[in-house]
Amino acid sequence: MPLWIALTIAAAFLQNLRSALQKRLTGGMSATGATYVRFLYGVPVAALYLAIVIGVTGAALPKPHGTFLLYAVAGGLAQIWGTVLLVALYTLRNFAVGTTYSKTETIQTALFGIIVLGDHLSLGAFLAILISLAGVIAISMAQSHLTLTSFWRALGEKPTLMGIGSGACYGIAAVCYRAASLSLDHPDFLVAAGYTLVAVLMIQTVAMTVWLAARRRSDLRAAMDTWRVSSLVGLAGALASIGWFTAMTIQNAAYVRALGQIELVFAFISSHFLFRERTSPLELAGIALVIGGIVMLVLWR
Repeated sequence: MPLWIALTIAAAFLQNLRSALQKRLTGGMSATGATYVRFLYGVPVAALYLAIVIGVTGAALPKPHGTFLLYAVAGGLAQIWGTVLLVALYTLRNFAVGTTYSKTETIQTALFGIIVLGDHLSLGAFLAILISLAGVIAISMAQSHLTLTSFWRALGEKPTLMGIGSGACYGIAAVCYRAASLSLDHPDFLVAAGYTLVAVLMIQTVAMTVWLAARRRSDLRAAMDTWRVSSLVGLAGALASIGWFTAMTIQNAAYVRALGQIELVFAFISSHFLFRERTSPLELAGIALVIGGIVMLVLWR
């Protein structure tokens, strides 16, 4: 199995775990605060990982430059804005439409990858991404009880634009992280990915600390008070990010994000077999499309 596939599957599993842990925080702080602890408590984990990689490989630290910093800042801020837009959607009456449109992230990642890095897709990979995207949208529609009529009719409305904007931000972030890591031109991809992750997490932590200090100081206090759970969120998030960043350093970001949709399969397994939640036919069809698209991507990329 290619390394990037194993890393992506592990990252998707850890991200699912981090999301479950994060839900335990939303009672004591806002969704923005729960996002903040991912970065704050993730920094030391990522820094320790980088130190271990440097110690084991004996490789030198990369030398940052303007291009690297530009991509790191752009990617870090884009991820924050993507999260802000997604969180803001839940305050709107028809938020379900917006969150469904946010699932277009994989296609947008592919487009940004072509524009920024010239990462072209094979025909098989493009079809695989479209199939898995159809599955993701089907699952989202089933869970939010949307119809195809309401889905298409909402084009041009505020929630739709916010959802597409959120997906675009996440797509930009993924491509910028890959671009930042590759710009280091370091001979060891583990070091390049780890260094990029530490830099991005530090940028995000500083940016959100400043914002929360000005707008939501209660979340800063809550981040300290809930350190036991928050540190677990940071640990799971950082480990997931190590997988994402490393995979995107060695493979097209669109492929990584498309394969990463296996997280939905993990979530389905948890809800169906562990929590005994009922599954609709549309959700089952969506899961089948996601799995089919992932298999096609692995075989035909």
